Amino acid sequence: MQHPHRHRRRKVLTMAAAVVLAAAGLTTFTTGPAEAAAARQVEALDRGVVSVHTDSGNLVSWRWLGTDPGNVSFNVYRAGTKVNSTPITGSTNYFHSGAPAQADYTVRAIVNGVEQSDSVHAVQFRTGYKDVPISAPAGGTTPDGVAYTYEANDASVGDLDGDGALEFVLKWQPTNAKDNSQSGYTGNTIIDGIKLDGTRLWRVDLGRNIRSGAHYTQFQVYDYDGDGKAEVAMKTADGTKDGTGAVIGSSSADHRNSSGYVLTGPEYLTMFNGQTGKAMASVDYVPARGTVSSWGDSYGNRVDRFLAGTAYLDGARPSLIMARGYYTRTVIAAWDWRNGSFTRRWTFDTNSSTNSGKGFDGQGSHSLSVGDVDNDGKDEIVYGAMAVDDNGNGLWTTKTGHGDAQHLGDLDPSTPGLEYYKVSESTSQPAALYINPAGGAVRWKLDACCDNGRGVAGDIYAGNDGAEMWSASDSSIRDEAGATKGREPSSVNFLAWWDGDPVRELLDGTRIDKYGTSSDTRLLTGSGVSSGNGTKSTPALSGDILGDWREEVVWRTSDNAALRIYSTPIETSTKITTLLHDTMYRTGLAWQNVAYNQPPHPSFFLGNGMPTAPRPAVYTP
Repeated sequence: MQHPHRHRRRKVLTMAAAVVLAAAGLTTFTTGPAEAAAARQVEALDRGVVSVHTDSGNLVSWRWLGTDPGNVSFNVYRAGTKVNSTPITGSTNYFHSGAPAQADYTVRAIVNGVEQSDSVHAVQFRTGYKDVPISAPAGGTTPDGVAYTYEANDASVGDLDGDGALEFVLKWQPTNAKDNSQSGYTGNTIIDGIKLDGTRLWRVDLGRNIRSGAHYTQFQVYDYDGDGKAEVAMKTADGTKDGTGAVIGSSSADHRNSSGYVLTGPEYLTMFNGQTGKAMASVDYVPARGTVSSWGDSYGNRVDRFLAGTAYLDGARPSLIMARGYYTRTVIAAWDWRNGSFTRRWTFDTNSSTNSGKGFDGQGSHSLSVGDVDNDGKDEIVYGAMAVDDNGNGLWTTKTGHGDAQHLGDLDPSTPGLEYYKVSESTSQPAALYINPAGGAVRWKLDACCDNGRGVAGDIYAGNDGAEMWSASDSSIRDEAGATKGREPSSVNFLAWWDGDPVRELLDGTRIDKYGTSSDTRLLTGSGVSSGNGTKSTPALSGDILGDWREEVVWRTSDNAALRIYSTPIETSTKITTLLHDTMYRTGLAWQNVAYNQPPHPSFFLGNGMPTAPRPAVYTP
């Protein structure tokens, strides 16, 4: 939903604006008026109650659902006895002073003066964290005699069994996983569905014909058909074994070449049942690899660069996005999953007669973003230095090339709609750009300098209006006008809402820090945990998955025996609908695991001095 003070914007460019954009070397392709926003399908979630223990008591927090009335209030009960004196109206948390770690809490909503039934019982964070037991697959040996074991890698969440609670989908990566530029065999990629108590629902083995590494397997977890249970979508091949033990394609085929690459053989897109892991349907992956060299090299690096996402292309129901390529040719396919089968909604191809020669090729990043950039109620795909409209047509391209990191969000609360910040890998292009994503106009840019490998955008400093932007090549934070506003933070990586105010914190490696004008303050150091993805140092997952709107951080324990969830112990007086019911944030959580992981951003400004957060227009299946 829009902020109350925002005006609706039209897609049509004025003649003056078109001239300015053309003069800037920008190519835009936009026509047609805006349309009214529809209610969007979201998960039917339970309260997600948590109790986080500290030396002085327990912080109990819970979800304000998008389907709750705006004037809902709450009572908190410990073992059936109410602990708050008056109904809680201004937040969705309560600090119960002096209570022991094992105290058992439920929450009851009060609607129109009538107290409702008990919520689910609180998940207990008795030591400040909650461990979800996991079980590593057995290691193995590659055909050339190299032994490997497994590490827990990226995770996602979804309600796999329809009980209102989120489950984890976890990718296990072998210790010999490779970047596409590196030759060599890898172990198989393994995907698990896991309940919060550690019960493993299923295990999928992608098999020898899916190479393992950050760019090969992009999995999406979402309820695409609206049956109340999330599905799991990913690329598969001959020998993939689903959660029931059934094999896709040929179980004996081995398409690996002597360098460990898989450059022949069929490629599939498979939709798995989230509850059982059963492969429900497989179709040919779009696009097919075709001639390997047409993607930018002949040995198998750029042909196997995959991205994925989830987008509300019709404004109401989610569609699956699967993509290939970003250094040269790019193809993005949009799929609907309805009634047990795939339907391809559209395909965007930079090589098509419609798009060829218009500057769309070679613009992708190592991730993508999804959001309603043109305010027509439907989602667009922001794919590096270009964007694709909800109907599959090219929307704009800045022709500034490939980058490692990008951030789409309401970064500037003083102007309507979303903003976009991107860093560049090309030494001949601007090191970073701040873009109006409706039409692609560049508001400001940094001079070309280098391969700028990291960049972040978010409101980390209350002393500036709106969000701040900073990058690895820059020495300061910048505001929405590009002006320097202070020292560069200690990290250029992830973000998390952790303490009681709406300003976001710095998340890097296994720590959370609060930005300060002279130095950063440590708020959390993870215990016995490890970050993932090498120098990227990212968590398995970070986002609002439990409790109130603040974000949990999930790391793997260093022995790979558990996913360790940390939830904030700090009270807040800010009341915001669960971010899981803001569909831009929810789809951001879904694509967080893709390639070079990036944090999710909501559709509205969440930061210092923010107006009252909007309520989402949503419905549950």
